[in-house]
Amino acid sequence: MRTSPRNLFGKVWAAHAVRELANGQTQLLIGTHLIHEVTSPQAFAMLRDLGLKVAMPHRTFATVDHIVPTDRQTEPFSDPLADAMIKALRKNCTDHGITYFDLASGRQGIVHMVGPEQGITQPGTTIACGDSHTSTHGAFGAIALGIGTSQVRDVLATQTMALGRLKLRRINVEGRLGPGVYAKDVILHIIRTLGVNGGTGFAYEYGGAVFDRFSMEERMTVCNMSIEGGARVGYVNPDETTFAYLKGRPYSPVGAAWDEAVARWRAVASEPGCQYDDVVTISGADIPPTVTWGINPGQGIAITETIPDPAKATAVDEKASIEEALAYMKLRAGAPIKGIKIDVAFLGSCTNARLSDFKEVAKYLPGRRVAQGVKAIAVPGSQIVSRQCAELGIDRVFRDAGFDWREAGCSMCLAMNPDKLVGDQLCASSSNRNFKGRQGSPTGRTLLMSPLMVAAAAVTGAVADAREVFGVIH
Repeated sequence: MRTSPRNLFGKVWAAHAVRELANGQTQLLIGTHLIHEVTSPQAFAMLRDLGLKVAMPHRTFATVDHIVPTDRQTEPFSDPLADAMIKALRKNCTDHGITYFDLASGRQGIVHMVGPEQGITQPGTTIACGDSHTSTHGAFGAIALGIGTSQVRDVLATQTMALGRLKLRRINVEGRLGPGVYAKDVILHIIRTLGVNGGTGFAYEYGGAVFDRFSMEERMTVCNMSIEGGARVGYVNPDETTFAYLKGRPYSPVGAAWDEAVARWRAVASEPGCQYDDVVTISGADIPPTVTWGINPGQGIAITETIPDPAKATAVDEKASIEEALAYMKLRAGAPIKGIKIDVAFLGSCTNARLSDFKEVAKYLPGRRVAQGVKAIAVPGSQIVSRQCAELGIDRVFRDAGFDWREAGCSMCLAMNPDKLVGDQLCASSSNRNFKGRQGSPTGRTLLMSPLMVAAAAVTGAVADAREVFGVIH
């Protein structure tokens, strides 16, 4: 019998649906569960209270990332709460037989980097983690879901969770990106175009010529910030780029099992002519180097634009939103974003702390120095990336330029560790959120941008166009 073409989301959902619940949600089998030290202790405590064990410990993998200091990682940590959290994670993993990538393993890092590095993240699977940026793993053609602590408990206890079926939006980015435009600019532009609530109730499938050419690391950057556009899931169909990345990873199949896995992964991709609830097409040539100016990732503008004026807003709620952002950010309506002085430059986070990010910046840093009065830190997202950078001499390039090169961790992205803004410092950041107080100070201010734009701001002491600062021509 001839069947209608199917999309990846529908295939993966159907393959993991256990049953339909009375409330209309689906009980979904979770193929892989990733945990860390912040959202898991309470979940394990609930299991103990209920007298339950972890249902499938072989499907759960843990690492420590949010609370680890990046300057000195020797235990015990100086922060008693952080020290208690890492000890609790270690004990829970030991008690339940869960694989744990500890600081001593050489494989520790931000949870959304460890999964791909180890080959744990694979196409056609469902993945859950108690962290909102779990959508990162969708770059491999997986349905990857950020969940709360009670759902972490549910997945630990049953390897399933309840979820309502999402609509699916295909986002095509066609043509080619201009010089100095990166994956971070692509997702900031998408969020600016569709809005921070534009993806509510949707999964995003990314495609088009730009994504076909993207590396896995670039795809991860975009999928990482799907949640910032309101989408619960963001993914890219698996292809030869995906398979090449996964081949030879510690948890990837080998031998005949590898060939079988690739055939299975290839088949899970969306088929030509399949249905979507919505389709959006964007020209890559229209995407500029983008910088946020406000207090959510949708409040972004091209580096050549001026800060919005609330007087020109067409809707009352838009006017109020701009006024609130300008008041918090202490920026002037109508002023150019370029030239605004910064205090801190942060290159890191699960969005942009991979080897390719540091390699790209290291191409342009030699002979440059961080501007006087700017604190610049570079934080690899994993111990593996840190080692790779050391082997290539990249860490030395950053140090010679005046960056403080750190150990692996989440660092200043959310500042649940000693890396924090102070007072109303303004930070040029490669991370994913610019919410009020996000980087550790209740009055700290964040401007999101690509890693090379962070470097341009660091060496000039102000928001700058990396194309002009570094002569970027590709």
